[in-house]
Amino acid sequence: MKIAFVGKGGSGKTTLAALLARHLAAAPDRPSLLAVDADINQHLAAALGADERSTRPALGDHLAEIKDYLRGDNPRISSAAAMVKTTPPGRGSRLLTVAGPNPVYDLAVREVGGVRLAVTGPFAERDLGVACYHSKVGAVELLLNHLVDGPGEYALVDMTAGADSFASGLFTRFDVTFLVCEPTVRSVGVYRQYLGYARDHDVRVHVVGNKIVDESDVDFLRSHVGADLLTWFGRSDWVRAAERGQVLPLDALEPANHAALRLLRSSVDSTEKDWQRYARQAAEFHRRNATAWANDRTGEDLAAQIDPGFVLGDQLVH
Repeated sequence: MKIAFVGKGGSGKTTLAALLARHLAAAPDRPSLLAVDADINQHLAAALGADERSTRPALGDHLAEIKDYLRGDNPRISSAAAMVKTTPPGRGSRLLTVAGPNPVYDLAVREVGGVRLAVTGPFAERDLGVACYHSKVGAVELLLNHLVDGPGEYALVDMTAGADSFASGLFTRFDVTFLVCEPTVRSVGVYRQYLGYARDHDVRVHVVGNKIVDESDVDFLRSHVGADLLTWFGRSDWVRAAERGQVLPLDALEPANHAALRLLRSSVDSTEKDWQRYARQAAEFHRRNATAWANDRTGEDLAAQIDPGFVLGDQLVH
């Protein structure tokens, strides 16, 4: 399953994404897990226990190599340079699995706090005034487009705050989207904005309340998000320590918050995989991007990259 964490800046989505990643990594059934930090602020590694000053190889710095590998022998793609963030896979493309191994993971995946992690890379000084962060996040979209995740496998992505993920089809690349929401008017406003964009694209959104102090906070969220409220996390010494850079043992988490974690995983596990929808939406947003800008940039009709009838699925991985 592909999982996204979204929400208002400061809502705690990175902390909860790290918490679920650690919960999955420590599960007795040892599921395969790949975590990806696609947030411009790049704090997921620190939330998993890494030193903030440490550096990791970034997907965004290896985009040319990633394109060259994923292209494979796909005859519909003239060159790696003709690949854009929305380019879908087809016959001849190289596909990725969650556990690997493959050259992409060799380049940009490292273990942090027991979790295999890839990062897009921060918005660097050299990017100022000449680039946008979406160019870095494009590496994540390509990765997800070519990723075949089977039963008991998870790709978990900490997305950039707010509605920036709607700049392409990235928001449709997930089986489940957890929207982290504080009991505040501003946080609920981000929920409404996100749901407004996602409503017409079969995006499964579960609201996860955070920083809940008492029942009035839960009542506030219920009054604004209704049945979309899946569960919530209360005020937590564990989370407070994590937000200050101190990662405590997972068994120190409060029982009620542990129960919320288990509910997150069970909601993911009960979601039905829909590869047909995944392929249909990949083609839809690739056509949109091709028409809007990519055809002019590459000098090609990139809609021709779409391989009719090609659908990702377990049967394609050997």
